[in-house]
Amino acid sequence: MPRYTVAGRSTVTPTNLRAAASLFSTASQTPILREVGIFNTTNTACAIGLTEFTNATGVGAALTKVRDDPNNQATSACSANAGHTADGAVGGVFRQATLGAAAGAGVIWTFGDRGKSVALGTANGIGITCPTGTGQVVDYYIVWDE
Repeated sequence: MPRYTVAGRSTVTPTNLRAAASLFSTASQTPILREVGIFNTTNTACAIGLTEFTNATGVGAALTKVRDDPNNQATSACSANAGHTADGAVGGVFRQATLGAAAGAGVIWTFGDRGKSVALGTANGIGITCPTGTGQVVDYYIVWDE
């Protein structure tokens, strides 16, 4: 099963309905989350979460997906996106944490040996959001299998 990664600094401040970054399924391929890391870039604490999205409205620019195995020639089918430009339809927050009031304070979520599957279909994805309060610009990475 090929593994892929995206990483970056958010181009928007996340809210409860707008993601700092996102990963969406396709009509025929679902990503299986393996690990997500999110780190504060400011000296202001904030809430951060992983949220299920039920539409791909206002997704940002496509992110460059990196193969974890350079010998794997398969191109990732899933869609990884920078900060959303419009509010999306959210299905629910499935991870939440507080990032401390220091640059570099962060959280790393792992998803065990089975991973966390995203529902099949182009409208289904996950996003890095701020479920409550005021979001901050964050550094992030997302690792998934296809």
